[in-house]
Amino acid sequence: MKYYSLPPFRIKMVEPIKQITKEERIERLKEAGFNPFRLKSEDVFIDLLTDSGTGAMSHYQWSALMMGDEAYAGSRSFYRLEKAVKDITGYKYVIPAHQGRGAEQVALPNLIKRKGMYVISNIHFDTTRAHVELAGGRALDCACEECFDLSLDYPFKGNFNIIKLKELIEEKGKDNIAAIIMTITNNSAGGQPVSLENMREVNKIARMNSIPIVIDGARYAENSYFIKLREKGYNEKSVRDIAKETFDLADVFLMSSKKDGLVNIGGLIAIKDNEELFRQCQVRVIPMEGFPTYGGLSGRDMDALAVGLNEALEEDYLQYRLDEIRYLGDKLQEGGVPIQYPTGGHAVFVDCGAICPQIPFDQFPAQVVCNELYIEGGIRAVEIGSLLLGRDPDTHENLKADKEFMRLTIPRRTYTLEHLNYVARCLIEVCKRGKELKGLDFVYESPILRHFTAEFKPKE
Repeated sequence: MKYYSLPPFRIKMVEPIKQITKEERIERLKEAGFNPFRLKSEDVFIDLLTDSGTGAMSHYQWSALMMGDEAYAGSRSFYRLEKAVKDITGYKYVIPAHQGRGAEQVALPNLIKRKGMYVISNIHFDTTRAHVELAGGRALDCACEECFDLSLDYPFKGNFNIIKLKELIEEKGKDNIAAIIMTITNNSAGGQPVSLENMREVNKIARMNSIPIVIDGARYAENSYFIKLREKGYNEKSVRDIAKETFDLADVFLMSSKKDGLVNIGGLIAIKDNEELFRQCQVRVIPMEGFPTYGGLSGRDMDALAVGLNEALEEDYLQYRLDEIRYLGDKLQEGGVPIQYPTGGHAVFVDCGAICPQIPFDQFPAQVVCNELYIEGGIRAVEIGSLLLGRDPDTHENLKADKEFMRLTIPRRTYTLEHLNYVARCLIEVCKRGKELKGLDFVYESPILRHFTAEFKPKE
């Protein structure tokens, strides 16, 4: 018998949700240009589009909101947040931002010093890739081979391919590498963790070549808990100590705090000890985000984040968090749905290329399955495949993703297991007709981050 941990919280407030009819859902999807991003949330029954800012805050966080100091500069709220970040990371400099992409647009141009420089990651996520390219850089992915074998039971599918990393540096030249970004957990690989052993290898290579290391750490706490569970020698260590060991291996920490900060809005830039880089980020944050001690956030939001960063490191919370993802993955596997296995920390990734093998990559099979899941049950998911990957910035050809994933992203402390049972039942029904589904053509395609605003029409 499989065991899943109990939620370490009580529900004290609820938000009503409603289910519109199937006929209404079909009409709403047409109005949205067959893009779930464009749906109104009131027309969505269970929203698994993202875990970014969609979770529930604790009563301690709501209390902290009342402490918020709304001073424009030098607020008490900032210094409480700064202390929390310094205590967790050990880094000297802290700048808040309104969310992760705000942190990226401030920090990355200071690392990409000239056009055409490369940034290497285990896998860049969408906004990171976009900000690398907007800054004139080129994003290179360097994922381990194990992440592409979805049925392989491998503990750290988010790892870098160390051999490929060395080859890329040698091929491009170390002076042409602006940074190495360690994405933890590795979102596009299926929310998969990265081991400390792998991160140490990356650190060793980077130090030999004088390349700075950036942690894209939206889900660093989940990654640290995976290390505790799966990496030899760490089961007796605290998640907080594992996180500190992780941060010791990098130079810069960029975070969308709407994930493992457990807040509805917020981002972070933390810099270990590079005062010059800190000053450069200070200069950019003022026109881009706001004064360096608020970075686009209100005082109350910074106070809620200071509390949430510590709550996200609580091990009973993390155990339940990973177990609810595992629960949904197990239900889908039992129903014959192909997924990335073992499940990651924030979502179940469904292999839509296997569900709809007749749909070419540039007709976006995962987007098709997302649309069908909404029609079936009012469930909103997101495509993590060739649509998200976009076009080559030089040739403008559609890029082909290694896997055509649909991501079922679970907001934190929000849905019950009965909600997840319903999701599984609906997706199993969609999979039964997968080979009958048809692809999509663009009606409108934006030049950057196209998946957010694109409009489609079904193939005839």
